[in-house]
Amino acid sequence: MTDICSGFAQFSLPSEILRAVAELGYTEPSPIQAQTIPLLLDGHDVLGMAQTGTGKTAAFSLPLLARIDVDVKHPQLMVLAPTRELAGQVAESIEQYAKQIPHLKILALYGGQDYGSQLRALRRGSQVIVGTPGRVIDHIERGSLKLDGLKALVLDEADEMLRMGFIDDVETIMAQTPAERQTALFSATMPSVIKKLTKKYMRDPKEIKIAEKTETVANIKQGYWMVNRYSKQEALARIVEMQDNATIVFARTKQATVELASAMEARGFRSEALNGDMSQNLRERAVEQLKNGKIDVVIATDVAARGLDVERIGLVVNYDIPFDTEAYVHRIGRTGRAGRSGEAVLFVARREKRMLFQIERATRQKIEEIQLPTAKELEHRRLERFNAHLGQLGESEKLADYQELVRDLAEQNDGSMEELAAKLLMIAQGSRPLKVAEPPAQDSSNARVRRPRQSQGRTAAVHSRGERRRNQPTANVPMERYRVEVGRNHGAQPKHIVGAIANEANIESQYIGRIELFDDHSTVELPKGMPDNVFQDLSKTYVKQRKLRIRRVEQ
Repeated sequence: MTDICSGFAQFSLPSEILRAVAELGYTEPSPIQAQTIPLLLDGHDVLGMAQTGTGKTAAFSLPLLARIDVDVKHPQLMVLAPTRELAGQVAESIEQYAKQIPHLKILALYGGQDYGSQLRALRRGSQVIVGTPGRVIDHIERGSLKLDGLKALVLDEADEMLRMGFIDDVETIMAQTPAERQTALFSATMPSVIKKLTKKYMRDPKEIKIAEKTETVANIKQGYWMVNRYSKQEALARIVEMQDNATIVFARTKQATVELASAMEARGFRSEALNGDMSQNLRERAVEQLKNGKIDVVIATDVAARGLDVERIGLVVNYDIPFDTEAYVHRIGRTGRAGRSGEAVLFVARREKRMLFQIERATRQKIEEIQLPTAKELEHRRLERFNAHLGQLGESEKLADYQELVRDLAEQNDGSMEELAAKLLMIAQGSRPLKVAEPPAQDSSNARVRRPRQSQGRTAAVHSRGERRRNQPTANVPMERYRVEVGRNHGAQPKHIVGAIANEANIESQYIGRIELFDDHSTVELPKGMPDNVFQDLSKTYVKQRKLRIRRVEQ
């Protein structure tokens, strides 16, 4: 393997990419990056066996971005991913790597987005496309996406695309690309179907195999909070307030550290930002204040927190989910050091659950979902601290002077001593009221179908004629039959309908039952009593250039 001691500077990458990588806090390439980047820079096809979380997004993005001509306004790099969640994450990562490259446009093409905005972006010209197979094919068939100028194609998590029934779509897309384009395929496993694909569409690929890296952090109690009705700032404030020790919060960008530190300061927390834009003196001052207890919360980027070892840190909050598992392990390692125990909380949006599963695998620990402190728990905590403060004042020699002032105030305000004490308490509570109100309960009718943590049997067999999906859903829920306005005459197959529903409405295919194709329409079984917003999404979804216009079939 190439010597990686010199970091990313050893590669012949443009300075704009190297600056972006440095800002993200990357110092040394991961094993897959060290092996893949030189091969792709030299123009080779690459066949990589690696898990999500090993750093493969940077492994293919950095060298392929380096080969893009920003003066040419058509797709030059395309990445195919099996789900819209993964496609969104990959697109977000590529944007971070390319943020120093002027005039480079990156477009994500996946379900749940308005076709109009995607069509406008394609007309304006995007050099990088990240998408799911179904939506990419839709745009190819519409004529809105042309791949004749494509320089490189990446298939990310090819085995997952096979498992979800998209491999035929992938082959259809590959057949539309220039024969001389460069190809990189990544897969955790290598089934025979994918091997056949590599032989047909790849040119003498260089094989890379990365063993899955696992790390244990047994002395750190880990939990995740699923972002829902609370804002992330409100959630952070509630979690931090229950702590006795200092907290370090990881945000993705320098600007976010400044904004979040200001927001926490406004909520009454002694906070400070820690990022690469600060001078060394300011960073050292912030760390010293954290050590001596003058501040309790530090909002930091990965690069600024490197090597930070402060005994007071009892909690690490991943406010923004990291791009890979190695970064997560480094982050939470800021607590629980030298044999001490610590806690770590990860904020997870619905589209980020895939990374949560990869983190669990890497740390060999199941991360349990946590609930935020309730209003009653916060009230108890605030009263507890207020009472402790009162106890400290009990020994003050000046207390007698204030007792006399209280008697005078009571006479002047014509009320009981209890009423006066209540008014003074209201004044003394400051920016954190002692009575805490819960936000309104979330309207469950607007909630999407929750995706289960386990993916057992998500894609069932399709009848060999491609006409009917005969399986029963593996989820044990009552089902109803619905009609969709796409059928056999439009070229639809059951897998197209399954893929559209799974990706567009964020419904696991284990919740999709029997599908029957007719000439001008199809029927599909879905869980009874689904939220209205799911049907709103599905009604606007296209399969074979036709809106589904889903509606319930009366029994």
